[in-house]
This record gives sequence, C-alpha cells and structure tokens, in this order.
Amino acid sequence: MEITSQADGLVTIVRISGRIDFATSESLEQVVCAIIAGGRPRVILDMRGVEYISSAGLRAILIAARKAKSAGGGIAIFGLQPGVDEVFTTSGFGKVVPLVPSDAAARQILNA
Repeated sequence: MEITSQADGLVTIVRISGRIDFATSESLEQVVCAIIAGGRPRVILDMRGVEYISSAGLRAILIAARKAKSAGGGIAIFGLQPGVDEVFTTSGFGKVVPLVPSDAAARQILNA
C-alpha cells in the first residue's frame, strides 16, 4: 500500500493505492490520525487506486472518522473500485462515512 497526503485549502487529501488489509491498515490509521491531530480534521480519502479492503481496513477508517468528527471535521471517501465499493455497501459503511462520486462532492460534504 502507498499513501500520500496533500493539504488543499481546508481539507487534506489522502491518496491511497494498493491493498488495505491487516498488514497495512495500521499505517493508514496512523497517517490519517496524525493529520487530524495536526489540526486538519477534514480529510478526503481518494481511493481510486485501492484494489482491496478488509475488515481491518474498514476499522482503521472508522477509527479515523470518529477522531475527525470529535475534532470538528469529518472524512469523506471517493473513487471506490467496484470490488471495494461492494465491501463498503455490504457492510453499510456508507451510513458512517460519506461515499461520494468525486473530490468536489467530498469537499461539499465537508463544507470545504
């Protein structure tokens, strides 16, 4: 898994590629939580490059989303590949974290 982040106005865009599973989910959680702790609680996850996510990956995103909300922000996700989208949809995760079609929609959800 590769993770890059970039501050862009009021949001931080976190681009993820590869697999988010038991072996990599902790790294994702640490990166996103560090961004939030650094005073940037509005985070957009660009997951266009993610080919697989496990329950450990969902858990990492859920923890980060709760921290973002506690800090007065939130997390929005866009760019889900069909297989990854199925995992999010089946788990009902879209009720917890907004799953949107684009970066612009994510910004709108986060009021950024």
